[in-house]
This record gives sequence, C-alpha cells and structure tokens, in this order.
Amino acid sequence: MTPRRSGFSFKKWLLLFLFVGGIAVAGYSAHLAFGFRETNAEHGDGDGVAHPQPANIAVEVIKPKKGGMDRTTTQPGTVLAYESVPLYAAVSGYLKSLNVDIGARVKAGQVLAEIDVPELVFQLERHQAAIEQARARVAQMEAHVKVAEADLVAAKATIKQAEAAAKSAKAWLRFREKQFNRMQELFALKSIDERLVDETQERFEAAVESLRTAEETIEVSKARDTAGSAKIVQSKADVDESLAEVKVAAAEAKKTQELINYATIRAPFDGIVTQRSVYPKHFVRAATLNAGQPPLLTVEMVHKMRIVVYIPDRDVPFADEGDTAMVELDALPGKAVEAKISRIAGSEDPQTRLMRVEIDIPNPSGKIRQGMYGKVTIVLERGVDLLSVPSSCLVGRTDKGQGRLFVVRKGLALLTPVTIGADNGLRVGILQGISAADQVILRPPSNLTDGTAVAIAAKKASGH
Repeated sequence: MTPRRSGFSFKKWLLLFLFVGGIAVAGYSAHLAFGFRETNAEHGDGDGVAHPQPANIAVEVIKPKKGGMDRTTTQPGTVLAYESVPLYAAVSGYLKSLNVDIGARVKAGQVLAEIDVPELVFQLERHQAAIEQARARVAQMEAHVKVAEADLVAAKATIKQAEAAAKSAKAWLRFREKQFNRMQELFALKSIDERLVDETQERFEAAVESLRTAEETIEVSKARDTAGSAKIVQSKADVDESLAEVKVAAAEAKKTQELINYATIRAPFDGIVTQRSVYPKHFVRAATLNAGQPPLLTVEMVHKMRIVVYIPDRDVPFADEGDTAMVELDALPGKAVEAKISRIAGSEDPQTRLMRVEIDIPNPSGKIRQGMYGKVTIVLERGVDLLSVPSSCLVGRTDKGQGRLFVVRKGLALLTPVTIGADNGLRVGILQGISAADQVILRPPSNLTDGTAVAIAAKKASGH
C-alpha cells in the first residue's frame, strides 16, 4: 500500500518563497525612495529626483596690479622692398640685348637692356639737319637786318642831302628872282635888250624847278627812311621766327634723343632684379601702346626693407613716428630686430579701420626678402597706468584686443570679457572689464566653466 504524501507539495513551497521575497523587495524599495526624498529636501530640490553635488574646485587668485605697464600692440607685419620699380619700354622695337637676369645685383645707372630703334636714329639725324638749316636762316635774316639798317642810314643821309640841295635851290631862286626883276626894270628904262630879259626869266624859272626837285627829293628820302625802318622791323621779326624754328627743331631733336635714351634700360638705383618677362630678340611694344603688358624687368632696393604693419583703431591715437618696435620674422626665428616707426599713414582705412605703419630695418646680409612676414610689437607708451594681470590668467583672446578671464565673485567663477591694452609677454594690461578689487583666477583649470563654485586656495608668493 503506497504511503500518503504531506499536504504541502514542492510547488506550494516555491510559491510561498516567492511571495515572501516580493514583500521584502517592496519594503526595501520604499525605504530607498523615502531616503532620496529626504536628501532632495535637504538640498532644496523639489522634483523628487536625487542630484549628486560635486565638490568645489580649488583655484588660486590674484589681484590686478596697477601701473608700471607699457602700452604695446602686437600685430602681424609684412616685409616689402624699400623701393620697387617696374621698368617698361617707352619705345617699340626688338630687344637687342639683355644684360641681366633674375637675381642679378645691379648698380645705379647700369645698362640692363637695349632696344634696337634705327628709325629713331635716322629721325634724330633729320632733326639735327633741320637745326642747322634753321640756324643758317637766322644768319640770313640777321644779314637782312644789317642791310635794312644800312639802307635806313643811306635814306637819312639822302634826306639831309636833299634838304641841303633845297636850301641851295631856294637861295639860287631868290638870286634869279632879283636878277629877273632888275632886268625887267632895265628893260623898262630901255637900257637893255629884251633878249637879256628873256634869258634872265628862263634862268629864274629853272631855279624854281630846281627848288621843286629838291623838295620832292626830300619827300622821297623821307619815304625811303620810313620804308627802311619798317624793313628793319620786318627783318628782326624774320630773325625771331628763324630763332623759333631753331628751337622747334632742337626740341624735336631732343624728343627723339630722349626716345633713343629710353631704348636703353638702366638701373634706377643699387638693387636686385626680381622679375624678368622678356628675352633677347623679342619684339617689345611701348608701354603707352599696351598698358596691360608686364614690365620688362623689376628692380628692388633691398639694402634696407620696409615692414608694413596695420594697427587697430584702439592703438591709432598712441602710434607716433619714433616709437620703438621689435620685429620678429617667422623665417628668421630667434633674431628679433629692434627698430623704430619710420612713418605712419595718419588716417585709417575706412573699410578695415586699420592704420598703416611702416618700419625701416637694415638688411646688410640680404637675408630679409620681400614677402616675408612675422609679428611686430610696438611700444606705444611707456609706464602706462593700467591694471595688469599675468598672461596665464587669460583663457582666450582675439586679434582685435579682446580677451576673457575668470573672476571670483560670491564663490563662483565668472567668465568675464576684457579689453586688452598692452602685452609684454608676461603680463597683459587691461583697459576695461575688471577693477583693482577683483579676484582673478590664475592659471584656470581646463574643467572650469562659467558659474562653477570654487574654493580659493592659499595665496602664494607675490610674484604676480
């Protein structure tokens, strides 16, 4: 006979175990929920969710230092040749010779290239012949002046001679008139023959005609005198015209000679050839006929160079000729050159609000080349009364003189924008954004963000 089994089977025991375990888990969960609500209530959170609170970040702070800070500006600079001259042809022709190439060092006045212009040479010979012809005409006209002057002298002498003859004719007429009157009286007295009276009358009439001839001769001589004076004036005018023709011919010859001179390309100064666009036997057109063509050669003066810097609006009022500048070129690291501002534009570019500044630096070795670039630090003012902080306080800056740093206020690190007025590499001068009483975080950690709670660490030695 099979024995009877107990009232609780294995399956019932399993269900009972699971039920009791469920009650225990539910009670533990309720305990945890109540604990989180208490924690959140202590921290002021009302959303019923727990938020773990991070520990305050320890930071070191410094106070801004006032005074003893030079106002400087550091800007990119570009190197230009002190002078750069593109050389063009003023006349057209075949390039007869090219005596230099790119990189050649040249002296002022040195012949660099020659253009063959035979037609100009012939034209110059024609102008020179025209000069000689004009000079011969001048000599001819001057001779005409002398002839006219001699004719005038002769005319004046003729007038005097005619006047003397007229005076003599008048005296002779008076004598013949008296003689004729006396003969008439004698004839009336029957003292002489009538034939003698007729002869005397003829002599008297001849004297009248002689006087009339003398007077006409005077008039003719005076007319010749007037004509002689006019001829002199005309001859002198011809001389002036001939002299003007000489000047015109000489000017044409000089013009042609200058064109021939332009056919010889010379170095304008001591320098180096940096560009060449032609070769011998090339046909070269005058620059006036083809304005878009490149220059034959370009010569640059490189014994000293210009460093061109554009400074922003905030620095413009403080930039003056003679201000000290340190030039550091990227191509020549570790070789900072101290120089001074040589010239300033005096006005800002309305598009960029930047002002051009030029700094001349010597280049005896020739290692500084046009097109190089680097940074230029200009000392705008010495000992400016600015607030300054170590450069390590900055967490960012722009080329326009703006930056940011952290200031501790009410236990929080606040990211504060500032305007930078000077920078000597170790400290930066602050124009706006902070006060002398602010606590500025030194070397802010990378995980520091705006509004983070911080704890101020003990101050270190006053090296900042």
